[in-house]
Amino acid sequence: MGSKNKLKRFKENETFKNVLQPTREEVVNGSFSLKGKWNSDFFENDQPIVLELGCGKGEYSVNLSKRYPEKNFIGVDIKGARFWRGAKTALEENLTNVAFLRTQIELIEGCFDSDEVDEIWITFPDPQIKYKRTKHRLTNTAFLDRYRKILKPGGFIHLKTDSEFMHGYTLGLLHGMQEEILYAHHDVYGSEGSPPEVTSIQTFYESQYLEEGKKITYIRFQLRSK
Repeated sequence: MGSKNKLKRFKENETFKNVLQPTREEVVNGSFSLKGKWNSDFFENDQPIVLELGCGKGEYSVNLSKRYPEKNFIGVDIKGARFWRGAKTALEENLTNVAFLRTQIELIEGCFDSDEVDEIWITFPDPQIKYKRTKHRLTNTAFLDRYRKILKPGGFIHLKTDSEFMHGYTLGLLHGMQEEILYAHHDVYGSEGSPPEVTSIQTFYESQYLEEGKKITYIRFQLRSK
């Protein structure tokens, strides 16, 4: 994507009512106005809140919002030029139960209050295989503790990935932490019992992975209360 195109998308994002772009300072010092008030001040309803972390182009958030109109969805990514597509599609299709938040996932606790989130989707994250990059792995213990703080008791986390490494790493970690694994499969398209929201929605890259013969893995789990 050219720099002109990126700038155009950044400018357009500023005009989108479904895009929130707090400054780092707001998030870090606790002054982000929607923290704890997403239902009352943004969505203006009491529907469950579902996050997609590292949402990329926002395809999963948009499609989940269509499939589950009784829930609110928020795609989270630091790269606004990517989720521009999802935000624009949501506005064009008048989807009022989906929004996009531009922030670092490391700062997620500054954007959501304790027990404010019902579910989290992590879709095709970078597995960060190199040892030096493990601190950025979205299912490491530090990130799981962040999710634990914002999730309601009994809230779900979904991990969908083409990385067998990420799948195995996360399963091992969850077993070691004695967290509750509700469903796990290393090939969701090769399993008859896969949840429909996992196989009926595909991202652009996912369809490419499938064409290449890659298997798509999935885990649904819960974290013990704080």
